[in-house]
Order: sequence, then C-alpha cells, then structure tokens
Amino acid sequence: MATIKERYISEAVPALTQRFQYKNPMQVPKVEKIVINMGVGEAVQNPKLLESAVTELGQITGQRPVVTKAKKSISSFKIRAGMAIGAKVTLRGQRMYDFLERLIGVALPRVRDFRGVSSKGFDGRGNYALGVKEQLIFPEIDYDKVEKIRGMDIVIVTSAQTDEEAKELLKVLGMPFREQ
Repeated sequence: MATIKERYISEAVPALTQRFQYKNPMQVPKVEKIVINMGVGEAVQNPKLLESAVTELGQITGQRPVVTKAKKSISSFKIRAGMAIGAKVTLRGQRMYDFLERLIGVALPRVRDFRGVSSKGFDGRGNYALGVKEQLIFPEIDYDKVEKIRGMDIVIVTSAQTDEEAKELLKVLGMPFREQ
C-alpha cells in the first residue's frame, strides 16, 4: 500500500488539478501541519496528570510536547494566568505524514461505533479539526498504564483556500468522511 505522501503525489495532485482546474501543480493544496492539543483542566488540582498527558502525547506523536499555560485567570475554574493546563504538539514533514497515516489507517477504525468523521469540522479557510474522545485508540498507548482517559483535538492545517478544496484533498488522502 502506498504511503500518504506517495498517494498525494500520484493521486491527489492529478485529481485536484482536474477537478478545480489548477494551471500550475504548485496551486494544488497540501497538508502543511498537524496540531494535536490535549487540554488537562484537572492539572490545577493534580500536576501529576499533566506529566502523564505529556508522556502519552509524546508516545503518540514521537515528538516532545509543549506545555500550554493559561492566558487569563478564571476564578470559577480556579485557574490563574500562567498555570500549566495542557500540552500540544505541532507536526510537520515526515512525522506529520506518519501520524496522518496512523490516524486514518489504525486509530480511527478503532473508535467504537465508528461511521466516519464529521464533515462539519472545517473552519472556512481550508483547515479541518476533529476531536478524539480517548487516547486509547492509538496503538502506542499501553492500556494498563493509563491513569485517566483523555481526549484531544487534532487540527489538520492545509494550504487550501476553501473548505471544498480541503475536503477533496483529505478525501483523496483517505480520510473517512461520514455520509450525511
């Protein structure tokens, strides 16, 4: 089976060029980066939870996560500005393609009652966001070592100008969109 990068070159570029009438192959949209964010609100009471989230995110992506801090103080959530409340990773290049391949080929099919990802996650500028309810769908995570099941946000940033172009690009790359 061809990798996602090979599939982009052999299938996506010709298909998108024909569909959207691009005059230059450099106009064809491509995946620029993938940002994975894991919010850990409980880290306020228990800082150890943040450490385990950072470790799990590192195992999933193969890259060391950055700890995100609160920008504002919110008294109802007992959060002060500057407190560590999450972790994120930005993937580019080969790691990005490897992660996308594992996400589409391995992780998403392991979701319970999976019928495809929603096509409502586009932001109007050609970027796609999806939420995952548990980190256990990734094979790198050892079920026995998980303290708490956490979700994460995955944002796929493309160079597409419109949502239609981005959806077509992701569809050709193998993203399983749900039939409306």
